[in-house]
Amino acid sequence: MVDKFLDYIKIEKRYSEHTLTSYKKDLEDFLSFVMETEGSQNLVKVDKKVIRNFLVHLTENNFQKRSINRKLSTLRSFYHYLLKIGEIKVSPLESVSSLKFYPEKQIPISEEEMNDLSEILAQDEEHLLEKTIIETLYQTGMRKAELCNLLYENISFSTNEIKVKGKGNKERIIPISTHLAEFLNEYKLLRKPKPEYEIYFFIQANGKKLTEKFVYSVVNRYLSIVTSKKKKSPHILRHSFATHVLNHGAEISKVKKLLGHSSLASTQVYTNGNIEQLKKVFNQAHPRANRED
Repeated sequence: MVDKFLDYIKIEKRYSEHTLTSYKKDLEDFLSFVMETEGSQNLVKVDKKVIRNFLVHLTENNFQKRSINRKLSTLRSFYHYLLKIGEIKVSPLESVSSLKFYPEKQIPISEEEMNDLSEILAQDEEHLLEKTIIETLYQTGMRKAELCNLLYENISFSTNEIKVKGKGNKERIIPISTHLAEFLNEYKLLRKPKPEYEIYFFIQANGKKLTEKFVYSVVNRYLSIVTSKKKKSPHILRHSFATHVLNHGAEISKVKKLLGHSSLASTQVYTNGNIEQLKKVFNQAHPRANRED
């Protein structure tokens, strides 16, 4: 049943490989729990009690609330599928609520810190792959999974554009600067992929495509040079990209397209920390802002 569900979200829902891997892992963990506690692998007969016991199990094993909610989301999708094909009449998740939590505020890397990093990268003549990874993430706002899966054929140096395949296999076009195009062009001449990885643009020293673990390690290491902020991840570069272009006057609807968000609400997260910038814009632009009484 799990395999049929995974085929369904891959073929009909067109979920990404990254999402498929996460769903598979969540369902395997749940299946192991049900086998251990109920002595059965029949997920069709699972009731609300089993779900609640699973939540207790995750909590006792120090899973974060965000991770628990993600597993709940996976189970909701799975049992919704069972409802859809008529295997069950009521979902055991029907009245189970997600855990409430207050997400930690993401503080972007400042423009000054990114400028400092840019100067450091300019002086580093050895680690071209690492430099190009950081510049691409910061100048495009793409996700680390999108970077790892970027196809060679989807970079156009004639138009300075990158075609990115995001969540749900949705494609979007991201324009790139001449500066980034130079980085990419220089790196292109040095890449030495193994035949089976030729289609991917970014290639590690071993000839294979990038892994998300490698990308995280690179970003964390370089950001640690210029900032003491807690979050030093590929996602914080995406966050910084969005914050900085919004600070410089980009329309939020355009930034939404660049990031590949399905809703404007997702993009609005990046405006929450810009109150001072909004005040500045107001004071400069509003006809009554500087009115003398």
